[in-house]
Amino acid sequence: MTEEAQQAAVCVLASGWVTAGPETVSFEKEFASWVGAPEAVAVSSCTAAVELALLALGLPTGAKVLTPTLTFCGAVHAIVHAGLRPVLVDVDEETLTVSPEGVAAAARSGAAAMIIQHMAGYPANVTSLAEAAGLKTGSVIEDAAHGLGAAVGMQPVGSLSGATCFSFYATKALPIGEGGAITTGDPQLASRLRRMRLHGMNQDAWRRYLPGGSWQYSVEDRGLKANFTDIQAAIGRAQLRHLDRWQRCRAAVAARYDALLTAVPGIALPPRPESGRHAWHLYVVRILPEFGVDRNTTIEILAENGIGTSVHFIPVHQHPYFRRLLGDDACACLPVADRISPQLLSLPLHPALADDDVERVCAALTRIARQAG
Repeated sequence: MTEEAQQAAVCVLASGWVTAGPETVSFEKEFASWVGAPEAVAVSSCTAAVELALLALGLPTGAKVLTPTLTFCGAVHAIVHAGLRPVLVDVDEETLTVSPEGVAAAARSGAAAMIIQHMAGYPANVTSLAEAAGLKTGSVIEDAAHGLGAAVGMQPVGSLSGATCFSFYATKALPIGEGGAITTGDPQLASRLRRMRLHGMNQDAWRRYLPGGSWQYSVEDRGLKANFTDIQAAIGRAQLRHLDRWQRCRAAVAARYDALLTAVPGIALPPRPESGRHAWHLYVVRILPEFGVDRNTTIEILAENGIGTSVHFIPVHQHPYFRRLLGDDACACLPVADRISPQLLSLPLHPALADDDVERVCAALTRIARQAG
């Protein structure tokens, strides 16, 4: 958290208005401008953003929604909470997103909508994936929890589909602590989402209690309690001023990893897009058999050396709840995810990571491979 963000939060606390209000309105305008989208609607989380965007499509209960199986469970819970049916799509081995072929295969039994994830920050081609699924881009929702700063060709993520959902969780590219946003080019959709994020009410508290405002309101849409707060917005506005620099730092860390790990046997480096821009939210390598030590053992050895790592993700179909929900047949035909998920390893990556830190991680991995060989 930058010093400016801490000061901004204190100013909001002193103002006497801490929930959704003028800071939220300003943050939405500034965030939309940064992304390159006409509208942004700030909400309580990226999971809530996905659920609201799905509800706004007005699909019938039980309608099928395509989603990657290699994703965070919250994105699939959002489909379930919206009363819809997840249809899992196998992972593309090269990009760790999904492929047009995989999407087309999953859509053979029908699909009313699709969630596309920009896994680790890799820009998924929304247009080609929508065409493969037989859907218009208005029926596509982007899960851009990892995708802030990515671009597909010349188009920034956030300006491609009917609705793009972002996360401001503590570990994300724009860290606020909690929160999310939906960007869209449809002003009517944005207006509806602003109602839906607060119980479907046509007026939030700020507008009701402005001078000349009225206590009266009406409930005009199905809704959730998923509003943003002015404390979050003030933090976000301050953090947003640093985002360009932070994204450059992330790209530099990724380039340093590439240079130091390219000669280490048994480590598959993350792909770079042929066109567009990677957001580098995560740096995900694959620990192949040639490395000589499996992924889980590698994590343990790194931890013993004071190096924290993570895994993104355990595929959705491997979790007991989703197996019970979707049935064994729906979870049985995802062979690529099953094969590569035990190999995935996310190395440390954040804007303040020094060259010495990156070199230490790479030296440890080199040493593990050498000792295993």
